[in-house]
Amino acid sequence: MPGTLAGKAPETPPRITLMAFTRETLEEREFATVDETLSAIPATGVTWINVDGLLAPAELARLGARYNLHALALEDVLNIPQRPKVERYDTYYFVVIRTMRTDRDPTHFVFQDEQVSLFFGKDWVITLQERADGDCFGTVRDAIRQRRGRVRDAGADYLAYLLLDSVIDAYFPVIETMSERMQALEARAIEETSQDILLDIQDLRHQLLALRRAVWPMREEILILQRDESPLLTPETRMFLRDVYDHAVQALEIVESLRETVVSVMEIHLSVQNQKLNEVMKVLTVIATLFIPLTTIASIYGMNFQHMPELHWRYGYAWALGLMAVTAGAMLAYFRRRGWW
Repeated sequence: MPGTLAGKAPETPPRITLMAFTRETLEEREFATVDETLSAIPATGVTWINVDGLLAPAELARLGARYNLHALALEDVLNIPQRPKVERYDTYYFVVIRTMRTDRDPTHFVFQDEQVSLFFGKDWVITLQERADGDCFGTVRDAIRQRRGRVRDAGADYLAYLLLDSVIDAYFPVIETMSERMQALEARAIEETSQDILLDIQDLRHQLLALRRAVWPMREEILILQRDESPLLTPETRMFLRDVYDHAVQALEIVESLRETVVSVMEIHLSVQNQKLNEVMKVLTVIATLFIPLTTIASIYGMNFQHMPELHWRYGYAWALGLMAVTAGAMLAYFRRRGWW
């Protein structure tokens, strides 16, 4: 039924980290269970709970009960993947985003994406990540630890803005890697004729489509947060969201440009293949055309009539070969003069 948290416990226990801070203080700890985390939350300041890896349904339900999170939103956290979206509730926002990254394997290009569910209210932020093998929030954590910027002076909405901004900034290294692959494929498309390049182009096209599915809704999410009149978002944070929106639009424009380029690369490759095929067919056509009159001459002199003029002539064989050579040479000269060869 809708709102039912169904699933099994993850094979690898998730890692739960708590960062609670004020202007003067910072507490950062790691816990094994949700109950331990909730019991350590201070009474004042901004609290950020980050979960690396999916929680078991019972653990997620206890976390949702503490912050009064709706069952449908918790269901979306477990039932992945969800389309990126923003949902506003009475006391908090629920944001679904997709993070992108690449693993630079020397033998194969690996493209990974994962869902991150973000809740934020008046003085708390919760991020629940699909996997536990790293994220793009390192700069935000360093900013909190080192008191860079105004994150320690602002509220939970500013922290949510920084997390969204880090997700969008993480798109650009992925886009740069795809752009480099595009340039390499463009060079190969002109030089190679194997089927492997078509498979690589198709693979890159699918990856660009997946990236577009993440970036396009992200732009709409930022626009909704920017325009939504809610006491959970201060006017100053909305000003910062404009910059995030510009970055999202820039990333989307680059992705759209790469998608158009990959189609052009495929067309270039197919055109090069057709051109090479035409060259081969041209050679074969010229050879076939040359042998038409030669075959005619050979068939005439191959007839077994008794009274053929050159049948008993001493130079008849040389005459036939010479006639064939002159005919072929004249045809080649004609073809070259017309630019056909």
